[in-house]
Amino acid sequence: MFATTRWSLILAARGRPSPAAEAALAELCAAYWYPLYAFIRRSGRDAIAAEDLTQEFFARLLEKSWLGQADQARGRFRAFLVTACRHFLANEHDREISLKRGGGRVALSFDFHDADNRYAREPADELTPDRLFERRYALALLDQVMTALRAEYAATGKEPLFDALKGTLAGATDWPSYADIAGPLGMTPGAAKVAAHRLRQRYRDRLRAAIAQTLDDPAAVDDEIRHLFAALAT
Repeated sequence: MFATTRWSLILAARGRPSPAAEAALAELCAAYWYPLYAFIRRSGRDAIAAEDLTQEFFARLLEKSWLGQADQARGRFRAFLVTACRHFLANEHDREISLKRGGGRVALSFDFHDADNRYAREPADELTPDRLFERRYALALLDQVMTALRAEYAATGKEPLFDALKGTLAGATDWPSYADIAGPLGMTPGAAKVAAHRLRQRYRDRLRAAIAQTLDDPAAVDDEIRHLFAALAT
């Protein structure tokens, strides 16, 4: 039997959401809201409309029984998210959006000022809304993994080591030699190389775990990794 993931927990709550499923959905939404914002912007909405529509979409997603739309045959959170948003936009008129801060609604904190700045740096015409969503979803997931991994190292006093070696995770070609890295850290070059290997292994483990949390079937992790990295290559 596969271990329960956040997404499989959410799917199991179809028709009768549980507090645990609602918390899992809120966590996934908080991690991946920007790809949906970019999708809405690329679909033709301006910044103000996209902010309202993004906030309203997630408020409804958390408040209403939209889990019934999830396609268990696909079993991927990203597939559900973009499909649900496409249906939402098709049936929603911008003029009807009237956000009510507080008032018992689910509270979600999105940095829309930063989102607009980020969107301004997106390629102007190269990506369709769907391809931009896939790319931004993949980048959001990788950023989530890096942030969690840095916090893990910081918790054990190894933040300087992480900062010195993180270039090895991104495949950078201009990062210093192990000898240059080792000196300031009081390590030998060999010890720095071993530390880099361990960091890469921990990164792979965390990446696989993060991806598994967005799938109904954790056995599909390898396929999802291939898909996400293909999205980054476009």
